Amino acid sequence: MPIIEVSRLAKQFGDVCALDGIDLEVEAGTVYGLLGPNGAGKTTAVRILTTLLKPDRGRARVAGFDVVRDAAQLRAAIGLAGQYAAVDDILTGFENLEMVGRLYGLRAAQARRRAGDILDRFGLSDAANRQVRTYSGGMRRRLDLAASLVAEPEVLFLDEPTTGLDIRSRIGLWEFIEGLVDGGTTLLLTTQYLEEADRLADRIGVIDRGRVIAEGTADELKERIGGDVIELEVADHAQVGAAADAVSGVGTEPPRIDEVEGRVRIPVSSPVGVITETVRRLDSAGIRLRDLAIRRPTLDDVFLTLTGTSVDTEEPPVPDRGRPGRRTT
Repeated sequence: MPIIEVSRLAKQFGDVCALDGIDLEVEAGTVYGLLGPNGAGKTTAVRILTTLLKPDRGRARVAGFDVVRDAAQLRAAIGLAGQYAAVDDILTGFENLEMVGRLYGLRAAQARRRAGDILDRFGLSDAANRQVRTYSGGMRRRLDLAASLVAEPEVLFLDEPTTGLDIRSRIGLWEFIEGLVDGGTTLLLTTQYLEEADRLADRIGVIDRGRVIAEGTADELKERIGGDVIELEVADHAQVGAAADAVSGVGTEPPRIDEVEGRVRIPVSSPVGVITETVRRLDSAGIRLRDLAIRRPTLDDVFLTLTGTSVDTEEPPVPDRGRPGRRTT
């Protein structure tokens, strides 16, 4: 049986439909990635699955427990790290983790031992006895993630876990997550980082406007748009729109524009012949290129094809009744 089962889950906030009947299943010992922009419904789904919100319709079970009927039992089996660090500034890093361990029901000696072990694994041992208010933003984020692991939960929910981390800390966290999954932990991860989903997730659900619009492995999702992508950068970024107009129709999908980087992406079934036609059209339009390359599709291409927008497009956040960053214990 899947360790997470979601059936027609829905949640409404006034006139805003946060979740519109989503279905998904997560196998034990795997990483499931929910990929989507702000406002897509990712955080609402996580808060329902971790008992912080009640759904309006539908059902969900996690680790054998119904998220509404068995909420108290479920909280003992899961860990959660939200988008915002939920740590006590007055306590030290060690005291924060020890407190979480005690709230999970660990004996005092167990809680202290776990706190020390996890601080070491997250590279925070040197700051263990400092008050958290002296920590940098990245250190606070790592401590918050560490706290979600104190009780060795069967299922771990990470809501955009690497937000605010530098690339070195992000890669370190990815390696740590991979080790957890190798040890049998099941992980549901929400993210806007395409490379994060590509590297970590065994399966990915693309969520947009409260619905899961596609699901599969990273390779399966990339195969949906097929072929290659011709990516060109214009010398004058002000001409990116004109460049897209010039090459319209040469690919299998309309050209996609990145105005900030001055790039145009053209999905093609095969680059043979298309590159020559692309260059000819741009030359006729008087548009000079800085770069032109052929590459395989990425998750960003998948998301653009499915939704028409980039995954990092800002959308109005969905109102939420749960406290940001609250941890289930």
